[in-house]
Amino acid sequence: MTALDGVSLDIPRGTFTAVMGPSGSGKSTLLQCTAGLDRPTGGQVFLGDTELTGLSERRLTLLRRSRIGFVFQAFNLLPSLTAEQNVALPLRLAGRRPGRAEVLDVLERVGLRERAGHRPAELSGGQQQRVALARALVTRPDVLFGDEPTGALDSTTGQEVLSMMRTMVDDGQTVIMVTHDPVAAACADRVLFLADGRVRDELYAPDAEQIAARMTRMAAVPC
Repeated sequence: MTALDGVSLDIPRGTFTAVMGPSGSGKSTLLQCTAGLDRPTGGQVFLGDTELTGLSERRLTLLRRSRIGFVFQAFNLLPSLTAEQNVALPLRLAGRRPGRAEVLDVLERVGLRERAGHRPAELSGGQQQRVALARALVTRPDVLFGDEPTGALDSTTGQEVLSMMRTMVDDGQTVIMVTHDPVAAACADRVLFLADGRVRDELYAPDAEQIAARMTRMAAVPC
């Protein structure tokens, strides 16, 4: 079975792209290939001028640590570590000694500097996701990938996280996010619609109603 079929995309720097589609459409595979987590059996993937498909596993691992950030539906925080220690973890894994000011600055960006000493169990779900967001940003990645980053949050808290991501894009961060939620996708500059491994449509700066209507048409009409 072909997961992605003839997909050709250019994601401009400093933009927010949402990827939508029914289950099995290829969303997760697209995310994994563009993030260097999986190798396509054909074609090429570039991050800037770097071709990911030609890198060794070691070089690919180093690139992901330094140039790519991830935020998932599950917060994936280590329960025994404080927020500050969780955020510092990617720097330690990269062999760097994190400066406390550097870590606190990124917690400040997500509004949690005052919770730096709290462990995940002492934080709300929204606060945990903001710690996960800070952890993804501490390496100053070229691209931030989100896989249903608000899927485990209530609508109000999810909107707060999306607003932070939108602000980061407005400040120059590149974000690619997979989501099923038209409201979440409406925060993006561009929404890509996948079906059967192909990009079937795209909308620029749409509202949630336009996105929902397009998803309904995709479900009703064979592609």
